[in-house]
Amino acid sequence: MTAQTDIARITRGNAAGIGFIRRAGHDQTIPLVLLHGVGSNAESFTALMHALPPSIDAIAWDAPGYGQSTPLVPPSPSPTDYAAAFEKFLDALKLSRIALAGHSLGCLFSGSFAANFSNRISSLTLMSPALGYRVAPGAALPPGVQSRIDEISQLGPTAFAAKRASRLVDEPQSKPKIVAYVEKAMASVNPAGYAQAVRALGAGDLLADAARITLPAAVAVGAKDVVTPPNNARILYSVLKTPAGFHEIGNAGHALPQEQPDVMAGILAAFIMEHANG
Repeated sequence: MTAQTDIARITRGNAAGIGFIRRAGHDQTIPLVLLHGVGSNAESFTALMHALPPSIDAIAWDAPGYGQSTPLVPPSPSPTDYAAAFEKFLDALKLSRIALAGHSLGCLFSGSFAANFSNRISSLTLMSPALGYRVAPGAALPPGVQSRIDEISQLGPTAFAAKRASRLVDEPQSKPKIVAYVEKAMASVNPAGYAQAVRALGAGDLLADAARITLPAAVAVGAKDVVTPPNNARILYSVLKTPAGFHEIGNAGHALPQEQPDVMAGILAAFIMEHANG
């Protein structure tokens, strides 16, 4: 593991070939690890990290194939492959138990990890959850999913981000800074790593994993999310074994951690502390 530059209390490092950012907490609370969505990166959680109580040690990874993180070997990985990489990442950081939170596609990776390694998680939070498309290995992706790969290949990341970013934000015309931040993150994706992640989105089945998750799990969604709508989040919540809070947050679309970082920080902090010793 290598630590790099400290920017406003946030440090950057690498563990097991995975880049990450960290805002260290000053108390011995259980660490929170955050997994980003398909068109994003670790820094999409910066505002949320700063909004968390200073006691909480918060870490966000760049998924395999994003930023400086090593890509996965299979060209068409599943969420299970990302969960396996995540296990190695936690081992490299010597984190035996964490609070886990995923956003969008990160929920598929979080759900797979929680379904298979529940002993390593105290609580699970699923934000703006993508449910996956249950595509069988070797089968074609649905056209709307395949179009993501096709568009980024044809347009390049910058034009691709300019086309798609505003859709992730509620009332984007009134939130130009947030739209710009979302667009910047999307424009920085590696097309090859993005394509792998999209194929994992196609293969994923979060509802099936959720039905196997026994630890306390909460779900949060923006009330105006048109990418992963609130009704999808309600369906997910209904299949959890130990549902521990459903939060539909106003004045937010899909980019929930950026649009409502203070609200999400409050929800996460309370949930982490409630189940830290569970």
